[in-house]
Amino acid sequence: MPKRVLQGVVVSDAGDKTVIVRVERRVMHPVYKKFITRWKKYAAHDEGNHFHAGDKISIEESRPLSKRKHWIVLGAPAVEPKPKVEKPAKAEAKPAPRRRAAAKPKAKAAAEAGGAA
Repeated sequence: MPKRVLQGVVVSDAGDKTVIVRVERRVMHPVYKKFITRWKKYAAHDEGNHFHAGDKISIEESRPLSKRKHWIVLGAPAVEPKPKVEKPAKAEAKPAPRRRAAAKPKAKAAAEAGGAA
């Protein structure tokens, strides 16, 4: 049986040679049919203390290394680089047309006209 490989984000690296990894998965709600994000934290073995909080990593199932730790850090997941797409040059941007000032409400205009007379 192949070993499971999960991807997650390191949330803690306080332990020696141990990182806590948060792995998220999306499941559909059985009644409302909306996708919900569920997550679980795993303790994984990081031999060289290379990874710190915020790093995205892959972990692999292994033999039990301690009471809670039975995952090993594989490293950063392979991410395909995005191809660069050149955008066509834009023509000179025209300034936005100026808008007239908003007209005063009738009641305020009448009060000012009445007070001046």
